[in-house]
Amino acid sequence: MATPLGLDAPCLRGKLRKCSSNIVTKFAASKITGRGFSRGTQLPAGLLQESDKHNKWYGIPVLLQKLYESSHPNSDLLQAHSFLKILSSRLSFEAMTCVTEDRKTAQESTFPNMYTFDLFGGVDLLVEILMRPTLTMQKKTPKMNEDLVKDCLSVLYNCGICIEGVTKSLAARDDFVLFLFTLMTNKKTFLQTATLIEDILGVKKEMIPLEGIPNLSGLVQSFDQQQLANFCRILSVTISEPDAGNDDKHTLLAKNAHQKRTASPSRAEINQVTLLNIPGFIERLCKLATRKVSEATGANFLQELEDWYTWLDNALVLDALMQMATEETEQSSTESSDESSLATSPLRHRLPQSMKIVHEIMYKVEVLYVLCVLLMGRQRNQVHKMLAEFRLIPGLNNLFDKLIWRKFTSSNHVVHGQNENCDCSPEISFKIQFLRLLQSFSDHHENKYLLLNSQELNELSAISMKANIPEVEALVNTDRSLVCDGKKGLLTRLLAVMKREPPDSSFRFWQARAVESFLRGATSYADQMFLLKRGLLEHILFCIIDSGCTSRDVLQSYFDLLGELMKFNIDAFKRFNKYVNTSEKFQAFLTQINSSLVDSNMLVRCIVLSLDRFESQTEDVKVVEVLSECLLLSYMARVENRLSFLFRLINIINVQTLTQENVSCLNTSLVILMLARRKAKLPFYLNALREKEYAEKYPGCMLNNFHNLLRFWQHHYLNKDKDSTCLENSSCIPFSYWKETVSVLLGLDRTSLCAIVRYIDEPFEDLDRDLLED
Repeated sequence: MATPLGLDAPCLRGKLRKCSSNIVTKFAASKITGRGFSRGTQLPAGLLQESDKHNKWYGIPVLLQKLYESSHPNSDLLQAHSFLKILSSRLSFEAMTCVTEDRKTAQESTFPNMYTFDLFGGVDLLVEILMRPTLTMQKKTPKMNEDLVKDCLSVLYNCGICIEGVTKSLAARDDFVLFLFTLMTNKKTFLQTATLIEDILGVKKEMIPLEGIPNLSGLVQSFDQQQLANFCRILSVTISEPDAGNDDKHTLLAKNAHQKRTASPSRAEINQVTLLNIPGFIERLCKLATRKVSEATGANFLQELEDWYTWLDNALVLDALMQMATEETEQSSTESSDESSLATSPLRHRLPQSMKIVHEIMYKVEVLYVLCVLLMGRQRNQVHKMLAEFRLIPGLNNLFDKLIWRKFTSSNHVVHGQNENCDCSPEISFKIQFLRLLQSFSDHHENKYLLLNSQELNELSAISMKANIPEVEALVNTDRSLVCDGKKGLLTRLLAVMKREPPDSSFRFWQARAVESFLRGATSYADQMFLLKRGLLEHILFCIIDSGCTSRDVLQSYFDLLGELMKFNIDAFKRFNKYVNTSEKFQAFLTQINSSLVDSNMLVRCIVLSLDRFESQTEDVKVVEVLSECLLLSYMARVENRLSFLFRLINIINVQTLTQENVSCLNTSLVILMLARRKAKLPFYLNALREKEYAEKYPGCMLNNFHNLLRFWQHHYLNKDKDSTCLENSSCIPFSYWKETVSVLLGLDRTSLCAIVRYIDEPFEDLDRDLLED
């Protein structure tokens, strides 16, 4: 009789190795096809144990099988938790490696234990365990052990950061994503849940509907302030339009086509409304944004912040560290809470205090971002009303010197570019987010006067009275109980720090945008004079001409601000001429303007509009004096210079390349032609365009392009969803005259002296009739 072969027999070991290889192949294939084996629990334990020896699986498939068997609804979950702890310990080292090193494309060889865990169905098993209480038929949902839930969430998160595709597969399960929000009601599992949700929403293709979250209102109201601030990280993904950060780079053709295909309102807009309907939500965010924190002093504080942010991934990680630090502090009897001792003690003893500062800054970044998005949404007026009522602006004003722009912040601190998504320090992110909020708050809204205090409002009234002009209605209607407190308002404080920034600091970009937004809309002489009296014009000219600034973004923001500051203001042009008092300075200024008309065209528009108005006020002695002396006005008064700008403005854009950033070039060229039409000089300008084409041996090129641009203008600005008041307010030209001028220019009658088609010889006519068809 033959003797049975033992497990150590060579032929059997060979079969097992082959079998092991087949197991891995079949499991890997099932991940792709969805057919066949999907988890280790489908295989005999003996086979898994023997295969483990040859594949160095470190017992993970067997442990998964034991976890599965011990996690049935009626089983002892304590035993299941013990198996999960063992699994977690075998995975934790790889997770730590993934977090502390650069995240690369995860491979089996990089994180073998994680790979094995996922390959044998570990991720799916943990999802099942977490959601098991929702499958019960009992009226009262059974409560799972909190530590078991935390460990399940932590392992899922670690798998997601180590193994490519895990987070995406979790994101595809809408039931699981919405279920995770229910786990946030428990404070002990909140951090792990929030961290996992944040990662999942970051890769999820479709934006989740907030109204689909069970009892969202009750959930948010149950949060303490710390949880609410962290929840804002999650909310930011659910209320922001996709690719909003690159909005200026998308062509208007593409954006218009996208709007046609996309339902309105968008999912993000619906989510914004859902949030606003939660009782007390905005009020709590305002309290979070404006609450004070303990101040740390000492020369080493900024460096200490720098040391921390280099390895703190986000506010959620910091929360976990804060919990640990709090526990250590409570247990220690040697550590003093006295701030003076914290400032002089070794770094390791000061960390909890510094963590609190960074903690609060990171919270405020998230809160300000959510408020900023809501301010830019369709419910803007409702949000504005609430932010004013809950005194957001006075609260931020009180924090300005002590937290937002502390006096010991280094003035030559290197900052990142103006991309709000850049990976920069909490300190920098906080400042940029604060400035973006001010920009959104002030832009074309009467609540902008809340940025001033009562004395500054009185100053505006006095300026209007002295100039014998009526006060702006928005100023008269401002509720004085909601304005800033103290000796300076927020706008004045911002001007002060703006002057101290290094020339190429990217803060300058956001600072200029925030101040410009205060001036945007219908031009207010009093607002301009308020800023002129504080030396803003001289500061801008210094930055453009004398500072050596080379950043195109910063220069563009200063050109735009200068345009709003000087528009129709004869005093501003007088001040300009006093600063730019030599031909060398004037040429340096022109060189900066001409170096990029996309950046400077709003200033060109301001000069052209102002010159046109001043030429109609020759009975005013001061106006006549400035017209005769101002180098800038004299330069623009020469028709050849206006034509030069017009040629270049038309040539640097076409319909295919129009964006939100450069469409202003088209509108500036239109302003030049509208003013020419008022003076019956439109045919002269159109003929000059024709002569320019022939001189450069490109007949029809410029005029065909301009014709197509104007057809796009009609298609874009006459859309019922477009707000044309911006064009009207910025130019003081009725929008009806804009439309009429464009219609005249696009006229089909070749005998009309004001129709573009008259100036294009028929052989060179190339009007793209299908350009705007989608």
